[in-house]
Amino acid sequence: MAAEGATSTTRNGRRSALDRRTVLTEALRMIDRDGVESLSMRRLGRALGRDPMRLYRFAASKDELLDDVVELVLSELEVPSPDAVSNWEAVLRRCAHSFRELALAHPHAVPLLVMRPLGTPLGLRPQGTLRPLEAIVDLLIGAGFDQKGALHGYRLFMGFLHGHVLNEVQEQVADPDETDDLLRLGLHRLPAKDFPRIRALAHELATFDGRAELDEGLDIVLAGLVQQLRGTI
Repeated sequence: MAAEGATSTTRNGRRSALDRRTVLTEALRMIDRDGVESLSMRRLGRALGRDPMRLYRFAASKDELLDDVVELVLSELEVPSPDAVSNWEAVLRRCAHSFRELALAHPHAVPLLVMRPLGTPLGLRPQGTLRPLEAIVDLLIGAGFDQKGALHGYRLFMGFLHGHVLNEVQEQVADPDETDDLLRLGLHRLPAKDFPRIRALAHELATFDGRAELDEGLDIVLAGLVQQLRGTI
């Protein structure tokens, strides 16, 4: 289904003007439905009912379009506010859960959120994608970290978070109606002599709780940052 406004018409029967948000929303919808590989200017134009060449007014290339989609997703992320320094650990925890919720809402976009920035220098990225970096570094400096420590804290925090969501969105069940964990995950297909450890972890893998595991990891990350902060005071 095309995004609202993409194919709507005015009272005189003419189609409404195409805008950037409509284009990006439809691009994200296509990614959510069929994966990043499904997105092309031609398919996007068809979904919007427009000539694909018109889309280049909003993004000069598919790469730029993907960057803009990342910016759109991250615009929904709850980032720390400058007045939250007194409770910075809880604020980072809320930010982490907000990121996880976005990842679960857009699992096919997770590789973009995690890997897309690697090929682009900071100053050339869409400014909206830098919002978490600016906000978290500002929060940590306000909490007492020096600039280098705040940047280290951001990298530690986001590195853990990226790894967690990548792992969680890969936790797919082969047969949800199966009650045996080995069969439910399709692990019975793995040769027992080659993968004894993975097969033995069938129950733990089948009962994976992403939210609880995120909090357990955050306990470790935040405790490390607290220890680092105490060492600088």
